[in-house]
Amino acid sequence: MRRIGEQVRNGVRYRDRQGAYGLILRRGRLLCVWQAGELQLPGGGIDPGESPIAALHREVIEETGWRIAGPDGGLPRRVAAFQRYVWLWDYEYWARKVQAIYLARAVARLGPPREPGHTPVWLAPEEAAGTLHIKGDRMAVAAAARAGLLR
Repeated sequence: MRRIGEQVRNGVRYRDRQGAYGLILRRGRLLCVWQAGELQLPGGGIDPGESPIAALHREVIEETGWRIAGPDGGLPRRVAAFQRYVWLWDYEYWARKVQAIYLARAVARLGPPREPGHTPVWLAPEEAAGTLHIKGDRMAVAAAARAGLLR
């Protein structure tokens, strides 16, 4: 699996952290999230016993207030994955994050984000590809756009 970002640090013990993130479309725009001064794809960690798809649905509702479905109304479709080695400031440990990226569409706004400090933002895919904080997310958006998936 492709590694994005920092090199692995010698002597650091990393914990695995699996995550599910969405390329979520509505009317040709991509749903992103402002959090702690960074533009991110909505999504997050997969809890023990939780499937990646269930985690994606939960995280998107928590961070954006939107309910999602797959691009054709079924399940979201995995389109990319990468790993990165980072300090998780909110959990206070070093992690090897494996980030799976799913294609989905927004189907209904349920209300405001449930998690404080999250602001949903709709962007043109090309703008998101140039401004998302995480390099792997920018690369996933650009690759999906080249493949014609973000229409």
